[in-house]
Amino acid sequence: MADDSNQPSLIRMARADGRDVPIAPLMLGQRVRELRKARNWTLAEAAKQAGLARSTLSKIENEQMSPTFDAVKKLAEGLGISVPQLFTAPAGEQVTGRLSLTRAGEGKPHLTTTYEHELLAPNLSRKQMLPYRARIRARDFAEFDGWVRHDGEEFLYVLSGIVRFFTEFYEPVEMRRGDSAYYDAAMGHNVISVSQEDAVILWVTSLV
Repeated sequence: MADDSNQPSLIRMARADGRDVPIAPLMLGQRVRELRKARNWTLAEAAKQAGLARSTLSKIENEQMSPTFDAVKKLAEGLGISVPQLFTAPAGEQVTGRLSLTRAGEGKPHLTTTYEHELLAPNLSRKQMLPYRARIRARDFAEFDGWVRHDGEEFLYVLSGIVRFFTEFYEPVEMRRGDSAYYDAAMGHNVISVSQEDAVILWVTSLV
């Protein structure tokens, strides 16, 4: 049998129906190095984040050792990604490693007559999604100047209170904490609060 110890292993993942799905070979060491450099971390910094010895991380990056599952979990946690993402090559050639942390109350406020928006990750430019937290001040559909509509798709998640979600082609629906909706944002839509207190929702809008 040929010695393939220096060859990248063929990762297999099981689907829900039990079938094995082969995934293209991936040089784990190269992947880890790319992710580390995308974050501008030194070996020592990355090793500290992952809770591994610097020498261990160096050996992993140089394909001199195969990490244990425990080490793989620590690597993924240290890099801030899931284990599957560690074994999945990025769609593009460049890993940007962008990260924006918005603490509670530190979003950018944007007030309208019907909503109090708090834009999240406001410091990132050229985003592909626009996330924002909104307090719903409107109490009646008549408070809107017609339908709100725009390009892209949108995700709505109720954080607190009760809302009535109006859409152009469907009957209005009441939504409570934990309820969510994903919809075509070009379809007319409006949201009002129907609870005693103003409802608060999370909105995520696609920008592409």
